Amino acid sequence: MSAVLGSPNLPRSVAQDDSGGIGSLDPVDICLRRRFPPISPITHGRPLIGVTADLVDDQIRLRRSYARSVTDAGGIAVPLFPHPGSAAEIIPHLDGVILSGGDDPDTTRFDQPVHSAATLVAPDRQTFELELLDRLEQAAPDLPVLGICLGMQMMGLHAGGHLDQHLPDHLETADQHRNGATHPVRGRGFDGIVHSHHVQALDDPGRLDVVATAPDGVIEAVEATARRYMVGVQWHPERTDDPSTGAAVFGSFIEACRGSRHQ
Repeated sequence: MSAVLGSPNLPRSVAQDDSGGIGSLDPVDICLRRRFPPISPITHGRPLIGVTADLVDDQIRLRRSYARSVTDAGGIAVPLFPHPGSAAEIIPHLDGVILSGGDDPDTTRFDQPVHSAATLVAPDRQTFELELLDRLEQAAPDLPVLGICLGMQMMGLHAGGHLDQHLPDHLETADQHRNGATHPVRGRGFDGIVHSHHVQALDDPGRLDVVATAPDGVIEAVEATARRYMVGVQWHPERTDDPSTGAAVFGSFIEACRGSRHQ
């Protein structure tokens, strides 16, 4: 430490006071300031988007395609660790929230028995995302929200809707919705081909409005019209090649997020 303090090359702005000597800073503080300059007080210029992550084997996982899509649309993606109890502290730092895709919801939370074919999402993730939706509704109704696949299903269940837990049980065209199959969707604001990967779907959106469907009647997009921007899509826009149902979904979301913390 003495070598650092005695160095003739030590910057005056860091280590010297007006008299030319070492100021009142602690020597350890001086070293830390040299190695880790203060973070700039300038705020970021692009919307900061929290993206919920999966929890697998005690690790968080999230496809990079979400980050690429957010970046291409002009935002900055930040993975959200599914830690129950943290939603209230996280939301004020964000300009928007994406509820990402994943496994199946535990519907017992909504008084619906779980289908035997369901692969349940990690309990902490479901708890955290429901807390997010609660907090967004109660304290940040103007913060834009985009739900994707599982995210749309969680939005619908949270809004009092009902989930068809296994489309193959009764839908002849169920294979058109899973394993990366593509199919058209059409509705208010949506008209194009989508990348689909699900065996569950909302059959009742609750307080949300249905704004797009597939040709076989499966609900493909929902919206909370009372909110500034709250949209759910059943497909995966981050893996969709058609710009009208892929990049455009992120584009309209990011546009809604610009300045949302200051509304």
